[in-house]
Amino acid sequence: MAAEAPGLLQGTVDVLVLRALAWQPMHGYAVSEWVRGRTDGAIVIEDAPLYKALHRLERDGAISAEWGLSENNRRARYYTLTSVGRRLLRAEESAWRRYAAAMALALESQ
Repeated sequence: MAAEAPGLLQGTVDVLVLRALAWQPMHGYAVSEWVRGRTDGAIVIEDAPLYKALHRLERDGAISAEWGLSENNRRARYYTLTSVGRRLLRAEESAWRRYAAAMALALESQ
């Protein structure tokens, strides 16, 4: 029986969005594609959680948004990481790295 990919843990979407936007300003679909590509398809963020995270991060001042044209010449909101977002990303990355290291230790065979 093939194992399914685990569901996203709480807080995962926010840190992935922040990491994607650390590269460059992106619209929502580009963020989703960046995550999918960066994780070799192991993590797929559905539209609803993605846009909830984008709106929450914008409301909290971690990202800003402005309208622009996508690669397909369509109107899209482009999101940019703010200085607040950069600080939040550093803190979240540190916390996730500690968590991943602790999980790796717990899962090691003895």
